[in-house]
Parts: sequence; structure tokens; C-alpha cells
Amino acid sequence: MRPRRGRLALALLSAVLLAAPAANAVLDGPATPAAAAAPSGTAAWRADPRRLPDPVTATPAAVHAALAGAPGSLATRYPEVVGELDGAPVALRYRANRAAMAATGAPYAGWRGRYLLFDPRGDGRVAQVFGDLSTADRIAVLVPGVDDRLANFHRGLGGKAYRSPAVQAANLYRAAGGRIAVVAWLGYQTPHGVGIDAARERLAATGAVALRRFVAGLTALRPSATIALLGHSYGSTVIGLAARYLPGQVTDIAVFGSPGMGVGTAKALHSTARVWAGQSRHDWIRYVPGLRLFGFGHGRKPADPAFGARVFPTADVSDHDHYLAPGTESLDALARIASGIGSPGRVQLAAAAGRTGGAA
Repeated sequence: MRPRRGRLALALLSAVLLAAPAANAVLDGPATPAAAAAPSGTAAWRADPRRLPDPVTATPAAVHAALAGAPGSLATRYPEVVGELDGAPVALRYRANRAAMAATGAPYAGWRGRYLLFDPRGDGRVAQVFGDLSTADRIAVLVPGVDDRLANFHRGLGGKAYRSPAVQAANLYRAAGGRIAVVAWLGYQTPHGVGIDAARERLAATGAVALRRFVAGLTALRPSATIALLGHSYGSTVIGLAARYLPGQVTDIAVFGSPGMGVGTAKALHSTARVWAGQSRHDWIRYVPGLRLFGFGHGRKPADPAFGARVFPTADVSDHDHYLAPGTESLDALARIASGIGSPGRVQLAAAAGRTGGAA
């Protein structure tokens, strides 16, 4: 997005904030977002005499225990259910989602790769895996932001490949030298455009619930693996709202082009993970106010020194969408963070170590 559009975003958010007191009634709602809708085929799954784990209420750990060694026929008989079951064996989910894609037809039937999630309902949800999730000791999960949809997951917003979550995750995987597994996780409904929904946290809160469950599924499958969460733009807000509930296996959180994580400091995330942040001076997100008022805004931006994150280099990032572009210092830094292999480039400590949300 060009600077002019960034100023429009600022003007829009300012107008929203001025009107916010009148909108309080609209903002009232449950403190805990409702669970995602049951997968297609749930009724038949629940009626199966084998007493299969409930896809809505069973924890990922319970799913893992119940389906360890389950026959592959479950994936082809109940592809929509198995494909969404966090905690289910990796190979079973891959098979289920491949079957669901084939049943959905073009263009998804022709997609290549391995998928832990595929749901074409609404805007769609999808998660693609790069690397060997069943053996990797380190797993990186990339959480994208505004306007990412199933339809543009591979081709990118506006047909621009550098905006594609799948392309960005593939870049990260290659930059890390193939030593890790990377998941491009579009497991929540993102806001449509830079507008009211993007300025609020409702979609991020629902996404945070889904992300917590997804991470719980990863830890059930790979309890000895460590995890890095990387959030771009509104995806960083999703991670911020999930942070305090994440397990200790999440050792690093890195956000870039972030409008805010829903808190004012890294310490307020209540996470043991190291917290990293990057924001290019060419990124229009700098026009978005770092505040939170009347249910709008996402708080201080993580790249602000007062937030207390470790700041990684972004000098050669040209805009809001190129943090994971090949050849950039930003991609190199994020690959190091994702891999957990030391300091990511010319890192700056934005605050004292005690305020960064984790040990150095």
C-alpha cells in the first residue's frame, strides 16, 4: 500500500475513534469468542459406532490419543472432519485434506503440497506445510493478516505472488536451509480491507482461539519440538491475543508490519517466549496510531522502543509486504529466529532484557 493509502487508513481510524463512544453498544459481547463452526460431516462422524473424538469439544491431546494408529480409511470417509482435527496424526490429515480438495474440484484439486487444513466455506481456511513436520525439531508458524483468503493463498492478494502466504512461507523455509518445518497458517477469518474490522480485535480474538488450538495440536504431535510464531500485519494481533495461553514450547514470537498486539509492552503478553519486532520505514503501517481506545486500535506498536521487543533489521524492506522477500536482511533475520539458531543479524535490544518477554 502506498503512503497515500496509509494516510487514508489513518484518517479512517481517527474517524472511527471519534465515533467510538456511540458504538459501545455494538462492541458489547462475550469476553471469550465462540468456537469455530463444526466441520462438514460432523453429524456422521458423531454417529460412528467407534466413539470417535468430538471435533468441537475434544482437546488436541485427546484427539491425538484417540487417533494414534487410526486407519487411513477415516481420512477418506470423513475428510472434512479429519482434515480439521488438531492433534490428529499428520499423515492422516494430509490424506484427508487431499481428499477434500479433490472433492471440491478446480482449482483446489490441482494444488500441490501437504495441507493440515482445508475448509472452502466462506472466505476459506487453509494451512500448508513446508518441510517434514513429523521429524523437525523446530516448527515455525506464519500467521498472515488482512485480506488473505483461500482464493489468494497461493497467487497472492491482487495476483501479486509476494503477498501470498504460501510463497512467503516457502521463502522462509528455503532461507532457513530446510532444517525446520514451516506452516503457512490461514486458520481464521481475516478482515476485509483496512477498515472497521481491521481496527477492531474481534476477528483477531476468534483467530487467537483457533491458533491456540492449532499450537496445542502441534505440541501433542511433537512434544519435544520447539515453536516460533511469526505474525505479519493483523496476524501479529492474533498472536498477541493468544500469547499468554501458549505453551512453553513456543520459544520465539516475531512480528512485522504490526499495527499492535493488543498490549502496551512485551511483558504484558505474559509469555516466556522471546519477542521480536520489525517495521520498515517504507511501511504504510507507520501511519496507524499506536493506541487502543473504546474497542478500536491495537495498542503500542511492537517496533516502538517503549514496547520492549528485540528489533530485527528491516532497512531494505520496500513496503508492507516484502518482509519475507528473498535477499532481504529481514528474511535472513526471520529465518534465524524461526530456526532458533542465534542472533538475527544486527539485532537491537529495544529495551532492557527484563522487559523483552523472555531471556536473551
